[in-house]
Amino acid sequence: MTEAGIYVHIPFCLTRCGYCDFNAYAGMDHLMPRYLRSVLAEASLAAPAWAEERVISIFLGGGTPTTMAPADLRSLLVHIQDRFSVDPAAEITTEANPDTVDQASLEALLTAGFGRLSMGAQSFDLSVLRELERVHTPDSVRRAFGAARDAGYLNVNLDLIYGANGESVESWERTLWETIALSPEHISAYALTVEPATPLGRRIAAGQTPEPDPDLQADMFVVACELLRSAGYAHYEVSNWAKPGYECRHNLGYWERRPYLGLGAGAHSYRDNARWWNVRPPEEYMSTVERGELPIGGSESLEPQDAYLEEVFLRLRTLEGIPASWIDDDRALPFLASGLLEEDFGNLVPTERGMLLLNELVLALAGS
Repeated sequence: MTEAGIYVHIPFCLTRCGYCDFNAYAGMDHLMPRYLRSVLAEASLAAPAWAEERVISIFLGGGTPTTMAPADLRSLLVHIQDRFSVDPAAEITTEANPDTVDQASLEALLTAGFGRLSMGAQSFDLSVLRELERVHTPDSVRRAFGAARDAGYLNVNLDLIYGANGESVESWERTLWETIALSPEHISAYALTVEPATPLGRRIAAGQTPEPDPDLQADMFVVACELLRSAGYAHYEVSNWAKPGYECRHNLGYWERRPYLGLGAGAHSYRDNARWWNVRPPEEYMSTVERGELPIGGSESLEPQDAYLEEVFLRLRTLEGIPASWIDDDRALPFLASGLLEEDFGNLVPTERGMLLLNELVLALAGS
């Protein structure tokens, strides 16, 4: 059977952060029961077409899945396990906001089968959290992380964001040291990106907030690489570091182009060089499913050259890289000589310097 992943989108949040462009909403908690019924119904509608796939990862993202009760998330997981061929050793993750969990809820989630927890810490600098419009504090992260350990979690990821207005390299270093001190199994660190349709994007367009400085973000990336390496974390993907054996299997599926099914409002799916996505507005999503229809909002099929470029780009995000045989020697040699690529057991792998120039690197290597 083909290995596959399932992503479930939970769009509810405590508040809407100013930088966030995800399909997430605050103040819509009254829709939770109906939304849960819709996701269960969509899973039942979609399952027959995925009978030949063995599900090796399930990931609840959002939004904030843990705004929903642990019992509801458990019923969702049981429903999926009953209708799909889920590997008994599947990696099962839920995202969480530190202010939405405590030891009791985390114990319930772990017992339900959510063996991996991914928490949005973002920063341990209160001024940076305020700039990002996060409602939690650094102490909230420490408390929630401690509660996760007390609940029995042995696989925890902390999400970080760097490059917000006013953040310095020194502040970012302190956030990294605070993160390392907690010793999570996995760390994701993303450069802040600005989407025009977000409140942050509009403030920048109006000249009220400066744009992120790409040179400063590059310096912060280098600092992250150095500190996390020294603390024993392997840099296995551009924005992801893990202790040995704790790489995120679900996200590796995206980069390795394994099939994945997305359930929920706005969720994306991929299989056999075709991708499709659900309608985004929760009300439209629920109404469509309630009519007994799959809530597909659009689709596309990749042409062979586009599929090749995508595969090169995604694989070069990881330490696996791409087979050297895929690239003509005369294209690869300049990047090997300049230290942007290295050859590892017959694969071309980007160095950390190369990761900073990934788009340019891919186009130079595989573009027409």
